[in-house]
Amino acid sequence: MVTRERRRVSREPKYCLENDVIGDSWRMFRIMGEFVDGFDVMSAINVPAVTIYGSARTPSDHPYYKMAETIARDLALEGYGVITGGGPGIMEAANKGAIEAGGVSVGLNIALPHEQAPNQYINFPLQFKYFFVRKVMFLKYSMAFICMPGGFGSLDELFESVTLIQTERIKPFPIVLVGGEFWGGLIDWLKDQFITNGTISEDDLNLIHVMDDPDEVVNFIKKTVVL
Repeated sequence: MVTRERRRVSREPKYCLENDVIGDSWRMFRIMGEFVDGFDVMSAINVPAVTIYGSARTPSDHPYYKMAETIARDLALEGYGVITGGGPGIMEAANKGAIEAGGVSVGLNIALPHEQAPNQYINFPLQFKYFFVRKVMFLKYSMAFICMPGGFGSLDELFESVTLIQTERIKPFPIVLVGGEFWGGLIDWLKDQFITNGTISEDDLNLIHVMDDPDEVVNFIKKTVVL
């Protein structure tokens, strides 16, 4: 009996680098699939939502963890949904505060080789491979951003949102940096270098608000994001 060998179709490897050209054609289908899943889940959230960013490395006994948990809890009690990156650290703290207050707790988790595993305090979970698809979900479905102390990922998300508002690609929304001691050096550098050299205007810097008190943050969101 003669059998015909089935020709194997090359698909995107499970763990490939984003700048690897192998499997580009099939990669497009996965990207579209992530957008469809994201839009389906996020459109089901029927409350104004606030995104809380921050480091995945912040331990649960750290003051910033407690602060994120308090802010998220108080926002949930006021009727706001909370969106995070779905991982540990600050993200876990925010999801925990939201869900323990009986609120909407969204986790947009990203698949990474280390650090990032979904936390247990999520009632709207989503899993992403692609950072840019995930960031579209943050920007499209969030009414405000609260950026707790974080690393490169938090800076990436912060500056992309500021850039899109500055260039009028999206409607303006509140952006709050929590922790003046942590963010103060960055703000001073932006003033000393960006404004002094004319690469941004002073009005651009007014897009960012630095706060330290959880009550101040929640009250600011209440004033600027109407339910």
